[in-house]
This record gives sequence, C-alpha cells and structure tokens, in this order.
Amino acid sequence: MTENLRHAKQLIKQQGLRWTKQRESLINILDSFLERYVDITEVDRQMRQQYPSISHDTIYRNLQEFKELKLVETKQGTNGLMVKLECDPHHHHHFICQNCGKVQEIKMPNFDYAAYQAQLPGAKITGHSFELYGYCAECQRKLKRKS
Repeated sequence: MTENLRHAKQLIKQQGLRWTKQRESLINILDSFLERYVDITEVDRQMRQQYPSISHDTIYRNLQEFKELKLVETKQGTNGLMVKLECDPHHHHHFICQNCGKVQEIKMPNFDYAAYQAQLPGAKITGHSFELYGYCAECQRKLKRKS
C-alpha cells in the first residue's frame, strides 16, 4: 500500500465515510500520475475500465469528497477539469512543466487581498489561483542535448 493510499484510507475513515474498493481504485489511478494533473475524463475512463457499471456521478461525487478532504486538488484545463493528488494541504502554488506536465510546489509570500479588494468595490475576494509555467530541470537538460 502506497503512502498516498494509506493517508487517504485513514482520512476517509476518520470522516466516518466508508473505504470502498472503488475509492481505493480512484486513489491508485491518481497516484499513478505521480506529480501531474490528469484530465478528469481520463480518470473516468480508467475507472470505467475497472468498474464498467460505475456511473459518472459516482466518480465525480467521490472526487468532490476527496477535494473537500484535501486529498485532491483541481484546476481548469483547456479541455475541462483536471485533478491530481494533493501535495500539501496548506496554501501553496505550482510550477508546471510545459513539456512533461510535472507539477512542483512553490512557496510564495502571503497574498495581500486588501490591496486588491480596494480596486473591486462591492465585490468580495474569496481566494486566488497562481501557477508558473516553464520547463523543469530534467526537460531543460533533454532540450539542450537535442540542440
């Protein structure tokens, strides 16, 4: 059993939810993508290969529960929702390699909402999303070798 699977099982049981084979498979699928976001339709496809009668709603409902438990994080991709196992339940940002898709956590100073709130009278800021894109060290090395 992987560390991610062990952590998920413990957290789900602590919340009074049942640990099922389907939830285990869902965590294993996400774990197989390591440190990368995966299109939710790919997760759905792989789950339906293992459980042909599982509904899309069940898969999405479980992913939503995992998100609420901070087991997964989501982002909007060009083709829809993308998901990955949560790397750190605390506030953080990501560097995403444009070549291999690897996601690396980066720490940044606290965001000053007050400075932006003044520019938006009547609005209420509830959060933000910030990602850096580029090429990871490994892909940089590979690209240099090709040139």
